[in-house]
Amino acid sequence: MTYDLGVRLAAEFIGTAIMVLLGNGSVANVDLKGTKGNGSDWLLIAVGYGAGVMIPAMMFGAISGNHINPAFTVGLAASGMFPWSEVLPYIAVQMAGAMFGQLLVVAAYKPHYDLTTNTQHVLGTFSTISATKSKLNGFVNEFIGSYILFIGALGITKAPFFQNNLGTAHMGLGFLVATLVASLGGPTGPALNPARDLGPRILHALLPLKHKGSSDWGYSWVPVVAPILAAILAVFTYKVLFIKG
Repeated sequence: MTYDLGVRLAAEFIGTAIMVLLGNGSVANVDLKGTKGNGSDWLLIAVGYGAGVMIPAMMFGAISGNHINPAFTVGLAASGMFPWSEVLPYIAVQMAGAMFGQLLVVAAYKPHYDLTTNTQHVLGTFSTISATKSKLNGFVNEFIGSYILFIGALGITKAPFFQNNLGTAHMGLGFLVATLVASLGGPTGPALNPARDLGPRILHALLPLKHKGSSDWGYSWVPVVAPILAAILAVFTYKVLFIKG
């Protein structure tokens, strides 16, 4: 069944909002002062982001393709697997969805934002930060993680043994993201998604948070450019090697 563009855009907006709400919500639970989860380990964040991708995929994978990621949208279009005429509308609603999801995180955790004086912890609930303050390492980390994410997403959703049960494939996407966060999340966060980082970072700059600190705009291009380049290469690789015709 083919859905109208408006329906697909609504799915992308809601899906991206859910992803950011559940993903950055898990970061807020771990890093903000006074929460019931404060001080929990990285596994909680990996689970939050894994479920944050899996749940929209199961809800909207058959409707919009569940891109919820501008890099994936651009990567698919660059290899002729998605129409360029729909790229900008998809990216626009993905960005809007990411910002809306982040607003929900702030609303849910507002008292804990007020209690948290560590500005890096506050920023970390919005966007990614290089642990070593290295743009080069951040770029390498984001590129590797994003490449595995996108080639993995195509490989899982197009695997022959999943074709009669795409719901199982979409569950697999959640495990892929959770594993990427657990295995490659240490250096940067990671973003793996321009909307997930840039949308909330814009909100961080705009919102009157009590202990805000810098939005680190000098680093902001890394989690935008690296995933886009990785997506273009990953989709091209998969198409050349594994898609016939």
